[in-house]
Amino acid sequence: MTWFFILFALLLVVSPVMWLKPSPRQRRISALRTAAIKAGLTVKLEKPPLHGIETTMPAYRWHYPQELPGPDFVLVRDDHASAALKPFAHGWRWRREPLRPLPEALEARLKALLERLPQDAIVVESDRHALTLWWWESQDFPRFSTYLEDFVALRDGLAGRPDDGAVSVPLGQPRA
Repeated sequence: MTWFFILFALLLVVSPVMWLKPSPRQRRISALRTAAIKAGLTVKLEKPPLHGIETTMPAYRWHYPQELPGPDFVLVRDDHASAALKPFAHGWRWRREPLRPLPEALEARLKALLERLPQDAIVVESDRHALTLWWWESQDFPRFSTYLEDFVALRDGLAGRPDDGAVSVPLGQPRA
């Protein structure tokens, strides 16, 4: 009978420790976020720019240079968008279009990237400060890293194209 009490007491001590141990999913997400931050992204949990979603969601940001702000737009996956929104690419709709049309090369690059994104990528947003991907982190970093080059190229192409037209280009450099 004493062995039973000893075993019970031991289980009472060990069980809270087991609750603190991260799950395999938590370890994968932690590794993904750490690697993304090392690759130069900002990762935050915030409320996404969607109607009806009150929970926070991971937002992965590629920041524009301060002197070259980006355009304002929001693209939403069809599953989370109203049918009244204007279609952009297969499976994506404009929630907010940029005021100035994107050059054809940038538009093609954006469409190609949208077609490659995982199904849990819900929103691609751009504002003056950053290009942001809102997604549920379904992939590990080696798979996610296949999008990094495309996002960096897209960010670099969008930089210096703010909707208000006010951009300061360093002297001696042509505007892209």
